[in-house]
Order: sequence, then structure tokens, then C-alpha cells
Amino acid sequence: MSKFESSIKQVPYSQRAVYDNISNLENLEKVKNRVPEDKVKDFAFDHDTISMSVAPVGELKIGICDREEPKCVKFESLQSPVPFNLWIQVLPVTETTSKMKVTVKADLNPFIRGMVAGPMQDAVEKIADALAMVPYE
Repeated sequence: MSKFESSIKQVPYSQRAVYDNISNLENLEKVKNRVPEDKVKDFAFDHDTISMSVAPVGELKIGICDREEPKCVKFESLQSPVPFNLWIQVLPVTETTSKMKVTVKADLNPFIRGMVAGPMQDAVEKIADALAMVPYE
């Protein structure tokens, strides 16, 4: 398994507010207009799953496989060219702020890892950046 971790992001919302939003994927309704339409098509979600078509990857579907209230939400790939897990950890800093880290573990063979390690690390960092900017009110 290959592991990719984002840097720790500061979030100007409480741990509870962040967790409550990321643990229910229906809250993506608030930010779906930020999804780049040139890269992501057929973006759909419900309480526990997200599906989309991503260029050049193809069809992706991920689902929540575990919730550790109020500190972590774990996802697993349900449909993907490469099996992976993703988790979002949220820890309190103060009563009104928190910090977040995104981790992805993917089942990559050494050849593929060499080709995708850089883009995967960039993607994990961009996911964390985007999550840190979401209004969790």
C-alpha cells in the first residue's frame, strides 16, 4: 500500500461543525458549484456515497465506511481503477477552530507508483486545501 498525506490545515470552525458536515455527504450540496466541470462530470452524492466521472481517471465511486465521531471519517473506493481508502481527521485547536489532515492509501504496484506518486500527493493536498476553505456553518 502506498500512503499519501496532506499537510495539516487550520480550519476556522469547531471540530464538531467540521465533523458534522463531512460525515454526511449530502452537505456537498453547499459546495457542488465549486467542482470544476471541465474535470468532473456526473457529480452525484447521497448521505454515504459520492460518484463522478473524472478525466482522465474514469468513473469513481467512494463511500463512507467508518465514522469515528467527532474526529475522523473514513472512505473506501467502491468503483475505481485503483483500490484506495481515504480518511479525513479533524482535531480541535480551540472551541471555535480545528485542524485537519487528509490521508489516502492506495494499492499501487511499484511501476504505477513511480508514475502517479507526484500527482497523487498534489491531489491529496488540493483536497485538504478545498476542505479547509469550506463554510462549515
